Amino acid sequence: PILLCHYISRSVQDDDIDPNNKTETTRQVIRDRFISQSSVTIVLIGQNTWKRKYVDWEIGYSIKKTSQNTRSGLIGILLPSYQPHALGSCSYSLSENGTVYTPCNVPPRLYDNIQAGFAKIYSYPTSHYELMAWIHEAFQKRNNIHVAPNNNRTYFSSNRGEHQNYWQA
Repeated sequence: PILLCHYISRSVQDDDIDPNNKTETTRQVIRDRFISQSSVTIVLIGQNTWKRKYVDWEIGYSIKKTSQNTRSGLIGILLPSYQPHALGSCSYSLSENGTVYTPCNVPPRLYDNIQAGFAKIYSYPTSHYELMAWIHEAFQKRNNIHVAPNNNRTYFSSNRGEHQNYWQA
C-alpha cells in the first residue's frame, strides 16, 4: 500500500502576532489560528527553545481539549544544534532513540508530559519514515484514556532571561 502523509506547519513565527497585543489576546490567537486544527504538535528543540513563552503556550493549548480544539499528540525533537546542559545541576536522560539530553533545557511543559507518558522526545530523525512513525504513535496516543497529558504548570508570563541557562527539573 502507498502511504501518503501531509504535514502542515502551524508554528507561530515572530512576526505572526502583534507584540502590542494583551496576553489573553495573544493566547487566543495562538489557540484559534495556530493550534485549533492540529493533530500532533512537534516541538523542535534548540538551545533556547525552552525559554520562549509562545512555545510553552503552544504546547499547553495543543494538549488541552476544548470545544474549539481536539487534543493533539505531542513529541519533542532535539535539533542537531541542541547541546545537553553541561553543569552538574542537571540530570541526564536518553531520548527514545538514544541521544543524551538534559531535562532542564527542554521546554518544561514538554518534559512534564514526557514524565506523564503522554509525550516522547527524540533526536533528529534520519528519515521521513522514522518521523512518520513518531507522528503516528503520538496521534494514536492523544486520546488514550489511560495516558493523560499534564497541563498543571502555570503558563509562562514572559520569555525566560537571556542569561538563564536552565530551569530546574
